[in-house]
Amino acid sequence: MKVSKYIGLDLGSKTCGVSISDGLKMFAHPYETLYFKGELESLKIPLQEIIEKENVVAIALGFPKMMNNDVGERAQISQDFKVLLESWFNVEVTLIDERLTTVSASKQLINLDMSRKKRKKVIDQVAAVEILQTFIDQKKFGR
Repeated sequence: MKVSKYIGLDLGSKTCGVSISDGLKMFAHPYETLYFKGELESLKIPLQEIIEKENVVAIALGFPKMMNNDVGERAQISQDFKVLLESWFNVEVTLIDERLTTVSASKQLINLDMSRKKRKKVIDQVAAVEILQTFIDQKKFGR
């Protein structure tokens, strides 16, 4: 029997960072960064390939609410993307508050003394790891 996993998605305006859980669904790891030009539909095939290859049973999608808890334009796009993901795949999609994940991810990479060029390539994956780890911890601790 194939082990099931979770993925985390950090949706940006041109990129979508992807992270994946280990087989025990305890830890999130970087997976890849998907690039797209405006149309979210162009993410369907690469995500479908990941979901099938990795036997994904749940998606944690970053939900970038504003600091005052309002739902702004980016958060609305995430809500729309959640609906799209659910229509494409028979997989649970959970919105995870991702305020400050990119800031935190950036600080981690700076602390590792990573060059700006290298940070740019992996920042979305690291943010996706934080989103997925939050989801895993919520499931683990029943929040």
